[in-house]
Amino acid sequence: QDPMTSCGCFECICGIEPFSNGVVIANREYAGMTPLGMTFSEMASMTGGGVQTPGFMGHGKHFISSKKFMKAEGGIERIVWMPKELKETVAERLNRTAKELYGIDNFTDMVGDETVATDPEVLVAFLTEHNHPALSMDPMM
Repeated sequence: QDPMTSCGCFECICGIEPFSNGVVIANREYAGMTPLGMTFSEMASMTGGGVQTPGFMGHGKHFISSKKFMKAEGGIERIVWMPKELKETVAERLNRTAKELYGIDNFTDMVGDETVATDPEVLVAFLTEHNHPALSMDPMM
């Protein structure tokens, strides 16, 4: 409800994706559309410059695989989508964290990307097919 402030120099932004009960992460280099119906630039206008918008948070790439990432909201199991390039960049560390914390093998295979879906309904179908843990977690909203 009260996210930390961000100056606008963040590498990534995550935002709540209500249909999947998870979060979408976009990085600065990704110019395409996300399942939130927003681009990184549109998300940044709601997050940067000290603006606090509930449901959005600016952060670094390496924080994604941290054991502290969104810990109060359920942790990395909330991640449901990120651009393929970003997913490949953080995959090794993110998969290691998922295995250590939750016993999940190859977690990034459960996370959607732009080659799978940029539409929330298609994303939910993908997540259901891959038995993504966010679908069975308590709602964030």
